[in-house]
Amino acid sequence: MAMMPKRVKHRKSQRGRIKGKASRGNRVVFGEFGLQALQGGWIKAATIEAGRIAAQQYVRGEGRLYVRLFPNKSVTSTPLETRMGKGKGEPDFWAAVVRPGSILYELGGVTEQQARVCLARLAHKMPIRVRFVRRRLA
Repeated sequence: MAMMPKRVKHRKSQRGRIKGKASRGNRVVFGEFGLQALQGGWIKAATIEAGRIAAQQYVRGEGRLYVRLFPNKSVTSTPLETRMGKGKGEPDFWAAVVRPGSILYELGGVTEQQARVCLARLAHKMPIRVRFVRRRLA
């Protein structure tokens, strides 16, 4: 099942803008290898879950997958063939706001070759450009 917050202060949120690069959550911390966003954008909760399942199926019981993003933005939409006016639509789906440089997923306990294959499968599911990164020492 797709992720979403347990409670929110406001059901409907404004669109906002994605400006600048990620200053936090931009280095591999939990695993040895990661998937880093090269573009900004929204990633749906269903997409995050699809990526998690694809990686989990490949890793099986060997390594550990860390999901570093959470969908906490509600995206609203009005039904099709509805006239203008009548206010803002109902929440349609939940999305994670991603800035360039953010680490999306991390992988630990596997070899680099396995991690490359696993994260490549995961990258195909993402709606933005991503790259494979390795943990830096220090």
